[in-house]
Amino acid sequence: MGRGSIFDLARNDKVDEIICADINKELTESMATQMGAKVTPKVLDAKKRTDLVPAFKEVDAVISSISYKLNLLHTEVAIETRTPLCDLGGNISVVENQLALHDKAAEAGITIIPDCGLAPGMVSVLARAGIESLTNPESVKIRVGGLQQEPQPPLNYALIFAVEGLINEYIEPCMVLRQGEIVYEDPLIGFEQLEFPEPYGKLEAFNTSGGTSTLPLTYQGVINNLDYKTIRYPGHGHKMWCLMRLGFMDDKEHDFDGIKIAPRTVLERLLEKNLPPSGKDVTLIRVTVEGWKGTESRKIIFEIVDEFDEESGLTSMMRTTSFPAALAAQMLADGTIETKGVCPPERSIPPEPFIEGLRERGIDIQHKVF
Repeated sequence: MGRGSIFDLARNDKVDEIICADINKELTESMATQMGAKVTPKVLDAKKRTDLVPAFKEVDAVISSISYKLNLLHTEVAIETRTPLCDLGGNISVVENQLALHDKAAEAGITIIPDCGLAPGMVSVLARAGIESLTNPESVKIRVGGLQQEPQPPLNYALIFAVEGLINEYIEPCMVLRQGEIVYEDPLIGFEQLEFPEPYGKLEAFNTSGGTSTLPLTYQGVINNLDYKTIRYPGHGHKMWCLMRLGFMDDKEHDFDGIKIAPRTVLERLLEKNLPPSGKDVTLIRVTVEGWKGTESRKIIFEIVDEFDEESGLTSMMRTTSFPAALAAQMLADGTIETKGVCPPERSIPPEPFIEGLRERGIDIQHKVF
């Protein structure tokens, strides 16, 4: 995902220099060679405050494209150095800890945007756009899936993104709005069928965690119902439900003939070993907002079918996750985003320039009104 953001920024005339920072020297140097003269490699340990502080002071904005476990530390360093920051999120508990630093960030005069990837991230801004276009919004349904263009057994799924985050989505409670109240539903239930243009056709969607993130908190009292479901090829969800119910996603250590190990650790390693690489992928997105415009009922749909980019070699998941972060970082650096503090995407990113910016980057966002 970091590579995708660098790819985007390196082709942006408004950006003078990009620092590619990683603990792996060969990786940073390779990235600089691939992406052009604007990219400067830097070796640092993203877990060390002493490495982060001087690096943050060098730049106008930071994109943290690393494990969500470090997002709170990066937020603290951003406040200390007064450097705007966005990250890719991935865990609502971490985001809640970041939000607790809102006042400190505002006092520092900076903006920090957690959850600035695909879902949450891009879809959060699309939901805001739909909600704000209605006088009386009532419901939001967010459906997102990263898939292979040609599914392969046994799971009809590939390593589209990190296995750790994938399993989190399948086991953690799903925060939603039901009749105006925040409730938590189980993952891997709530199956429904939906259809996208060929060759994808009929697919399934089911509850997963994380996709709503702060949306229920932001829109409680504004809309009645809001939920998020993950799109997969038919049959995938039930297979994962079976693995979950059999205990393969349990992160507590068990004793197997004197060897202590968490079943989840074994599952993660086996998935990493045996699932095919993402290859030519597709990202399917449908955000549906229903309500009223004056006295007329309205249904607003934002729909995206984004496929692997042959020219750049970027997967669709890279594009739809990293381009929003790159665009947000640019908007932070140039002052387009004026809200100060720790603010999730739906509270900080203005929808119109954000949507237009993604379209300019080749993300075909279809906007339909019924």
